[in-house]
Amino acid sequence: MSRRAGTVAVAGRPNAGKSSLVNALVGTKVAIVSDKPQTTRRRVLGMLNRPDGQIVFVDTPGLHRPLHRLNRAMLDEAMEAILDVDVVVLVIDVAEREGAGDRHALELVAKANPPRICLLNKVDLVAKPKLLPRMAALAATGLFDEIVPVSAVTGDGLADLPELILRYLPEQEDLYPAETVTMSDEKTRVAELIREKFLERTREEIPYGLGVVVEEWKVDEVKNLTLVTATLVVDKENHKRIVIGLGGQLIRDAGTAARLEIEKTFGKRFFLDLHVVARPGWREDPRFLGTLSS
Repeated sequence: MSRRAGTVAVAGRPNAGKSSLVNALVGTKVAIVSDKPQTTRRRVLGMLNRPDGQIVFVDTPGLHRPLHRLNRAMLDEAMEAILDVDVVVLVIDVAEREGAGDRHALELVAKANPPRICLLNKVDLVAKPKLLPRMAALAATGLFDEIVPVSAVTGDGLADLPELILRYLPEQEDLYPAETVTMSDEKTRVAELIREKFLERTREEIPYGLGVVVEEWKVDEVKNLTLVTATLVVDKENHKRIVIGLGGQLIRDAGTAARLEIEKTFGKRFFLDLHVVARPGWREDPRFLGTLSS
């Protein structure tokens, strides 16, 4: 049988579960996960290497109507990926009622060339009688070659998904070496994992106004230790106080959680030196956005 390989954009509204699906399919954590919408800010590549082919998943920022320059850049990233891959996978959260956001996502995905696959995620939270009309409505759009109910949390429907996707990929050799898992560099992944731990511990508007800049990266060969100095950037002074926490408790807790996750991910020791600065309007500053690690 001929070998197949290609790129697959995983698109959908914020919080549809795209990153969780990519991590589950790749078999390791390549994208951060949060219950906050718009967690993924840039394209993340994760590779699934199989005996019959290679699938390069592109986890994209959520499809939404942008309010800031940062959001517009995120949407541009998503659309660029959608228009430049072999297969587009649209992830829909079926636990949420269909609304204008879903219709907007369908309009954007319609701009991509087929083949297109629709994944109805979180089916473990929905009764089957409610799921069937949703599937029928999506089939009626004529946009999709396949409509598949899945759950990133329970694994339902995921076992056969890679084989299904491979059918739509071109016959060719692997695009990346077989041992490759992700194309994100170490600094970007570390910054993302730091941001993830602060997203878990903050509420309201803070997650959307939180960025991470890796300022310094030093490897101490003698101590077998990587020292990372990173700055967390927030929109307002009162946000800075919240991110630091009473007596520095939140930044200590999040920093420890980030370090443990980073060490687990890379299999080596890290020391994180974290700082917080308030920079009002940073999401509208194109030059500053270019310096962001996450």
